[in-house]
Amino acid sequence: MSKLSDAETEAAETQVWLEFAVKCNYMDRDGAANAYKTYDEIIGTIVGMINHPETWILKNR
Repeated sequence: MSKLSDAETEAAETQVWLEFAVKCNYMDRDGAANAYKTYDEIIGTIVGMINHPETWILKNR
């Protein structure tokens, strides 16, 4: 589970860097918005995995 928390944190940090890139004119707003939306979806998936581990954790035999 800790790896999922790490992944969520990294994805959120990437969103911050996307905002920074737009403010510094390194990226256009539309491209960053598309990437930001994709990271929102990724974060949502990770949060779902954290909140409902029973749906994906392999059980011992």
